[in-house]
Formats: sequence, structure tokens, C-alpha cells
Amino acid sequence: MTKRPTWYGPLRKVQERREGGAAYAAVLAIVTLSITGAVGLLVKQPWLFPSLGPTVMLFFESPKQPSSRPLNTIVGHVVGIAAGVTCFTAFGLSGHRSAPVGGLTVPYVIAGAVAVGITTAVLSLLKLPHPPAGASTLIVALGILHTPVQLLSMVGAVLLITTAGWAFNRLLLGKQP
Repeated sequence: MTKRPTWYGPLRKVQERREGGAAYAAVLAIVTLSITGAVGLLVKQPWLFPSLGPTVMLFFESPKQPSSRPLNTIVGHVVGIAAGVTCFTAFGLSGHRSAPVGGLTVPYVIAGAVAVGITTAVLSLLKLPHPPAGASTLIVALGILHTPVQLLSMVGAVLLITTAGWAFNRLLLGKQP
């Protein structure tokens, strides 16, 4: 059985050098988040939110890390969003102003802490680490984004940046070892 040659993309060598890697990560982070932001503007929904920043940084700064894999990203954010919704609801925060607007209260602190704990435990048990998912968890648990349409927008944005990140890396860097 012969080993298939691995295809290396046109920017593989450039990305491996410090300066090239910095430029590669910066340009693709800008492009990917701009695409996501443009979709948000078109549909008038929050398709650009804080946890996407560290997610695209992982994609383009550390594409070989397990936490940068598409499966880790999608499962991580979905688990985080679900944990956030669960705690937001369980701690009776539906109908309240978000923590940044109405002020941080004991129920918000508990909901946020428990939601991140749940997210961490589930992702650890699944062996699918993706630290930026903890930010998605807090965004939801603190009531910043919590309506069904906003939650679907979050999932849509995660799917979009994951697809774009994977495609850019695959096209420009080639198959990862």
C-alpha cells in the first residue's frame, strides 16, 4: 500500500514563518469576520458577536490545533449556546434586561458560572475542546443574545465562519497533517 502524497497549499511555507503567519492570520480573520458581518447587515441580525473573534484567531493562527477543527468549533459553540440558554431559563432570567444593560445580579453571576462549567465539562467529556465556546455561553447566559432568532443567528454565524475558515485553510495551506 503506497502512501498518498500530501498536497501543500500555495501559502503553507509563508504561513509557517512568523511574519507570514501573522499576515495570513490577520488578513483571513478580517475577511472571514467581514463576510459574517455583511450577512448580519443583510439579515439585520447579530451575526457578528465576541466569541467569533477568538474562534477565527484559532483557525488562522493555530490551524493544526485540535481546538481549531470544524467539529470542535461547531459542537463547542452549540453546547455553549445550549448551556447558556438552559441556565438563563433555569435561573429565571427570561424577561429581565441583560446583565450589561440592567446590571450584574447574583442570578446572572450564578447562571454564567454554571453555564461555563457545564460547557467545559461536556466538551471535556466529548474530548472536543474549543475555548471560545465559553464566550458564547456567557453571551447567552448573561442575556446579551437570548431570543430564538438571535440564537439561530449565532449558530448560523458559527457555521459560516467554520465553513469559511476550513475552506480558506484547505485552499491556501493544503491538507493538514
